[in-house]
Amino acid sequence: MQLNPRVTLSSILDNDFYKITMQQGVVRLFPAASARYKFINRGKHSFPPGFSEALRAAVDQMALLKLSREEKHFLQVNCPYLDPVYLDFLEGYRYKPEEVHIEQHGDQLVVQVEGLWYRTILWEVPLMSLICELFYVLTGSERISNEEVVEVTRKKIEGLRDLGVTVAEFGTRRRYSYQVHRLVLQSLSQYGAGSFIGTSNVHMAMLHQTKPIGTHAHEWFMFHAARYGFKMANAMGLEHWVNVYRGDLGIALSDTYTTEVFFKQFDKMFSKLFDGVRHDSGDPLLFADKVISHYQNMGIDPKSKTIIFSDGLNYEKVARIADHCRDKIGMSFGIGTNLTNDAGPDPMNIVIKMTEAHPKDGEWTEVVKLSDEHGKYTGTEGMINLAKTILQI
Repeated sequence: MQLNPRVTLSSILDNDFYKITMQQGVVRLFPAASARYKFINRGKHSFPPGFSEALRAAVDQMALLKLSREEKHFLQVNCPYLDPVYLDFLEGYRYKPEEVHIEQHGDQLVVQVEGLWYRTILWEVPLMSLICELFYVLTGSERISNEEVVEVTRKKIEGLRDLGVTVAEFGTRRRYSYQVHRLVLQSLSQYGAGSFIGTSNVHMAMLHQTKPIGTHAHEWFMFHAARYGFKMANAMGLEHWVNVYRGDLGIALSDTYTTEVFFKQFDKMFSKLFDGVRHDSGDPLLFADKVISHYQNMGIDPKSKTIIFSDGLNYEKVARIADHCRDKIGMSFGIGTNLTNDAGPDPMNIVIKMTEAHPKDGEWTEVVKLSDEHGKYTGTEGMINLAKTILQI
């Protein structure tokens, strides 16, 4: 199988920003911890013959990526909370392809990652973007033209701007291709003044001189459960985040172990320290009401806080949420697949999730995610049931 030469990554920063911010936290707090990740084919996609070899070749090429002087300067200027020691570390970081195990059995793909957590934390997003792009190349799919990609995106961002909302692009992991992603950012930057505020992709943020956006992901709290137990995972995860970032990057992810559990532990101190919360599963309107009520019960004006909505958004969903939240609480929207993979073929439904964690002074421990939608649960049935029992879910 001849690998299409375009299906490679051109920058080590072609990744979601929260991977960078979490990596700094891991380097500082858990440098000896290890982690395992697994590819989950939620959409039951059938992979063509030779796919694993093509993916292997693309992954092996990632060993050549390194932080350039210009990229380091961009981070120094735009992300002052990334300290000089970490930036020097990132400058010396190189992907190790041997951390990624790839197999193919018929039309099914197996991808697993294992290694020190501070290293393996960067694999998830670029692996998913490579899998998506290779899938479209090797299945011979055809997309709309470059001009149509720009036009489709223009209409979307102008419609969102008319709603009076701010929008960030969150679509790296399930993009149609790198080229489509570039075109989408081009259109957002050109037509999105007053609405478009940044992107989760650090490389794209640098290219288009916009803001890299992100804080932390589910794996941050999943690891803390392995290290400190399910009941302490949210509180310790939030406390460690505050210890590292001292008030910067203040949007807390709320649904790793359901929002009901999260808000029991999101006390007045955390509620005041964090700028707001991110919604990633479940009914967004019910979530908004729950967040507003929580802040009111804490004696905090909800209008001083923000909800970042990021769960499967399109124009209609954003309009409904905006109408519900307007004049009640601050809001912003992170739109992913609907922006970066609306090019013709159906988007892929895939994820890569942490499955096990190994703290320095512990054992390999299975981890789980119990979002507000059962279909988004990850982990073994036994560990999911144990977590639900301990957390009284």
